[in-house]
Amino acid sequence: MQEVIIVINAGSSSIKFALFAANGSQYPDMLYRGQVSGIGSEARFTVQGDSRSLPIHDHQEALRVLVDWLDAHDDDLRLLAVGHRIVHGGSRYIRPALIDEAVMADLEALVPLAPLHQPHNLSAIRALRQLHPGLAQVACFDTAFHHTIPEVAHTFALPKSLYEEGVRRYGFHGLSYEYIINVLPQHSEAEAGGRVVIAHLGQGASMCAVKNRQSIATTMTFTPLDGLPMGTRCGSIDPAVVLYLLREKNMTADAISDLLHYRSGLAGLSGISGDMKTLLGSGHVDADKAVDIFVYHICRELGSLAAALGGLDTLIFTAGIGERAAVIRDKVCKGAAWLGIDIDPEANRNNAARISSARSPVSVRVIPTNEEQIIAHHTYTLTSGGHNE
Repeated sequence: MQEVIIVINAGSSSIKFALFAANGSQYPDMLYRGQVSGIGSEARFTVQGDSRSLPIHDHQEALRVLVDWLDAHDDDLRLLAVGHRIVHGGSRYIRPALIDEAVMADLEALVPLAPLHQPHNLSAIRALRQLHPGLAQVACFDTAFHHTIPEVAHTFALPKSLYEEGVRRYGFHGLSYEYIINVLPQHSEAEAGGRVVIAHLGQGASMCAVKNRQSIATTMTFTPLDGLPMGTRCGSIDPAVVLYLLREKNMTADAISDLLHYRSGLAGLSGISGDMKTLLGSGHVDADKAVDIFVYHICRELGSLAAALGGLDTLIFTAGIGERAAVIRDKVCKGAAWLGIDIDPEANRNNAARISSARSPVSVRVIPTNEEQIIAHHTYTLTSGGHNE
């Protein structure tokens, strides 16, 4: 019988999951990956070629389907522990935590800091508690990797009382950045200890400056809305724009939130789509404009992060766009030529692991991220292979 760890990434209408073998390895091997999509509407359960429509109304029903699927494989799979991607750990949770009542209370208190993500993360934990009361569950935080950012970089120019309430720069995509930094020594031990900028470019996008394997600056700040323009999120804007929308357009806070999170970014700029592949194949002038704005902000943030590092040794592209969109990497690297970046066009077209030319003083790499594996690693480590301490 194979003992397994499940990694859960719960969203508002979907639960993505992956099963890993708890076989004594610090970095467990993935066995299956799947998802429950369309929760509350046209729900579909998909795993390893098995795809079917089911009446699933909430997260508890979705997880019941997953547990039932595991039970159907009872002869060869036994669930030991569950690891959850939790968007916000605040300033307290700087490493993964075994979930108990006190941890749940702390995470509930952080909901106002991540109202679009945290409630769904926590609903999955509660649902599994109902289904498997004694099951070990581990929270892995997207904010934790950034706890090393110095105070001068994570403090807003606001009254101290707001900082003490938790209004500060946290940073996100930390599980992705942690994974990349953990595997970078396999490519180059010297680069891993140097000045690195990682560009996590996907539907959500951010960048992180890493020095001596520690985060020192990042583009997302108080929430995952800040920084680069994304698929549907606006990225950085003047906060007075929000005041303008409130006062002059008489928009409610909920309407503004919907605008900034779901109707802006690449989708809002292009009027076509928030999907980069669609935009690159469109040929429409507004699609091209959206791409140019995306690249411009990446280049500008790259300069800012290089300044925070005091120079740049390595640039790493990761996530969906970073790993697969050669044209975006080409545009970014040409825009950053002033930093000494020079890429090999053929290597870039082929999505090679290293795309910088031999004469480039800055190494440019393409490294696929694996947030699920880093969660599985932490879950296995913290639960001693899935057994409660």
